[in-house]
Amino acid sequence: MSATSAAAADAPPAAPRMPRRRGVELSLIVAAVLISVYGYAEVGLARNGAVPPDAAAYGAGLGVLALLAHLAVRARAPYADPLLLPIAVLLNGFGLVLIYRLDLEPVLGGRAAPAQLIWSTLGVALFIAVVLALRDHRTPARYAYISVTAALLLMVLPIFFPAINGAKIWIRVAGFSFQPGEFAKVLLAVFFAAYLSANRAALAYAGRRVWRLQLPTGRVLGPVVAIWLLSVGVLVVERDLGTSLLFFGLFVIMLYVATGRTGWIAVGLLLAGVGACAVGALEPHVHSRVQDWLHPFATIDAGIGPNQISQSLFAFASGGVLGAGLGQGHSALIGFAAKSDFILATAGEELGLFGLTALLLLYALLVARGFRAGLALRDPFGRLLAVGLAAILALQVFVITGGVMDLIPMTGMAMPFLAQGGSSVVTNWIIVALLIRLSDSARRPPPDLPEGPPDQLAPLERAR
Repeated sequence: MSATSAAAADAPPAAPRMPRRRGVELSLIVAAVLISVYGYAEVGLARNGAVPPDAAAYGAGLGVLALLAHLAVRARAPYADPLLLPIAVLLNGFGLVLIYRLDLEPVLGGRAAPAQLIWSTLGVALFIAVVLALRDHRTPARYAYISVTAALLLMVLPIFFPAINGAKIWIRVAGFSFQPGEFAKVLLAVFFAAYLSANRAALAYAGRRVWRLQLPTGRVLGPVVAIWLLSVGVLVVERDLGTSLLFFGLFVIMLYVATGRTGWIAVGLLLAGVGACAVGALEPHVHSRVQDWLHPFATIDAGIGPNQISQSLFAFASGGVLGAGLGQGHSALIGFAAKSDFILATAGEELGLFGLTALLLLYALLVARGFRAGLALRDPFGRLLAVGLAAILALQVFVITGGVMDLIPMTGMAMPFLAQGGSSVVTNWIIVALLIRLSDSARRPPPDLPEGPPDQLAPLERAR
């Protein structure tokens, strides 16, 4: 045997290429579009006895948007998680179905579905722009202080505009309106990730031990107290309970992930409880929401009739296990917020417990894949940013679901992708784009990946 052939025989086999799963992603996107079109047709059959004449156009429009997003991912993030984009397409598509269904109620008035489709198109366009333009997920860390400055400005701007439904969270100019806090949460997540990754050693330094909790030292409590004061300030000035809970909850979660200290969780819960109790007792708008939460049937007992919370509970009860069927519920009784705050009640009534569970599992899977990307990343900034973005979605779903089910006070936030709200759907598409970029970095094989068959690779590399 020659030396050349012997060397070839002794050489280890080439390392297998990491599967990209883009074909799986495309198949799931097609399924998501078909499910959305089926729901659209089902609503038309239930309400008018015929398939809506624009069902094909709706399916084509949603399909083109999803295909363009898929092509962007295929071109610039080939190793991205194959589940993130299909879940976002399905949630957005089904949200359009629910809004169209509520548009058919004369009492609610307005044509919100076409406007929501325009906002969804803008969201997908920004999704594509982020995926194509952001080559390195660590780039936003360079602009941490610019991000927090922009976030603070966006949070302050609504103060100078009239309150809508009791809260100053909207900006309306020449008939155009948007909610700046939706964009501020992404900017704050970038700042928190950059700040905590740079200062995690000092923040992890433990102070006194109280019972079973290792509390942080007083020297490093300053940033937490500052964020707490900011969130309480938002709650007092803008009367926005949801944004306040989101900002502070996001910071505490990311702080715990950065340091691993349970003391931060204790401090966060204590500060959140003190702030919520104080503002809930002193601020009339927040106080009324707390009273509605504690006494959802008070208006019925007073002979005034059911309020939105009680109607929401009736809708969930009416849906039962299998639901009344798309288009056959009575969500119009909830009132003007049926398309936004209480759209989950429509899903619960018309899809039943099974359908509602499926929706919540989709959100849980979206959040879990975000956390998984964070766990697989090696750099602290990317890990914290992935966890923070996934936590934003998780916190929103929790506070909205808890509010419409009367488990916690209503917050006035929009269910991600599902509810009417242009600012919300655009921001959520940006979050998914960032998670796509982060998951691509997490799953991409490193240049020094050891060669060898799959059973010789490290367990972490095989799991990715």
